[in-house]
Amino acid sequence: MLQHKKILLGVTGSIAAYKAALLVRLFVKAGAEVKVIMTDDAQDFITPLTLATLSKHPVQSNFVADYASGVWSNHVDLGLWADYFIIAPATGNTIAKMAHGQSDNLLTATYLSARCPVFVAPAMDLDMWAHPSTQANIATLTSYGNTIIDVEEGELASGLEGKGRMAEPEHIVAFLSNFEKKNIKSARFAGKKVLISAGPTREAIDPVRFISNHSTGRMGIELAEAFLQQGAQVTLVKGPTTLTADSAIQEVNVSSAQDMFEAVSSHFPTSDITIMAAAVGDYTPVETSATKIKKKDGNLTIELERTKDILKTISASKKGHQLLVGFALETNNELENAQRKLASKNLDLIVLNSLNDKGAGFKHNTNKVTLIDKHNNITNFELKSKEEVAYDILDAIHEMVD
Repeated sequence: MLQHKKILLGVTGSIAAYKAALLVRLFVKAGAEVKVIMTDDAQDFITPLTLATLSKHPVQSNFVADYASGVWSNHVDLGLWADYFIIAPATGNTIAKMAHGQSDNLLTATYLSARCPVFVAPAMDLDMWAHPSTQANIATLTSYGNTIIDVEEGELASGLEGKGRMAEPEHIVAFLSNFEKKNIKSARFAGKKVLISAGPTREAIDPVRFISNHSTGRMGIELAEAFLQQGAQVTLVKGPTTLTADSAIQEVNVSSAQDMFEAVSSHFPTSDITIMAAAVGDYTPVETSATKIKKKDGNLTIELERTKDILKTISASKKGHQLLVGFALETNNELENAQRKLASKNLDLIVLNSLNDKGAGFKHNTNKVTLIDKHNNITNFELKSKEEVAYDILDAIHEMVD
């Protein structure tokens, strides 16, 4: 996503400045052109020669580049050149200057001249980060339209543990790539009606107890928000979960598998794209007690019956223009089971993930998926954030409806 993009990297006087070398390298590897501005203090932590070598551009740090010839560094031209301006690491001092319009060095002067999106990746000790003045400055920068790449948690240079570490270079590159992806494809699904199910279902045993699963609904919500950002009109049928979606998404809250069946069936006829990302319960108690079942001696047996197969039911009435996507969470014979589900339920695409893959499935902010389309084309992806996975799925869907 960063191919041919012009990235201006500002490096300030933090121990995290050493990470700028890897950041430049990753941007160049992604196909971007990179220029670097350093503050004087940043040069105590990493040399300009290192960053110049990696970026293949001279590093600039002073308003006057050569006193003898009168060559000067034009901060206005630098600000206009860039597609993106990223300050990483951004110290508390530089953040304060940016928030209050001070321009006593080339970096902050360029910041005031930049017309492109500006990203700030702070780096400081946990108490400095938590200080009210720092947080007020961060809020001010956000109010100016700048984007903060949040600090990460871990061991700090002081030896303390907590929030304050600059985001890892690969996380910054991924953040910017996602930003670019959203901007480029902001209207890909304009005019499309998208129906998405998310979260678990709860099958009541009595007023106190229920049968459910570990789904949080995060994957479905990420999909819903990605479609919204790309112009779609989104309806989200969501099972019980603490997670919330963007208020612009039409949300239908349900509890049981039957509730979800009725809600999805109601909205399916008018949808262009339907994605069943919910973890719907396959079985429900034959009888639900109206009062709490009291504990007794011996075992308790609960008879279960099959719930309605939502995907199979709606796929039987699928029209030619409609696209239907399912999910398959497997623990064994993953590919074979997913391919069987793809065929038996007349799907256009199925998203396979396995609980055997570390970091995938329930309770994680990451997922590792394989996409299989109706022509049995198989695409494997590495472990990614669920937001990134959502965009991979959208890319595949866009190719099918384009």
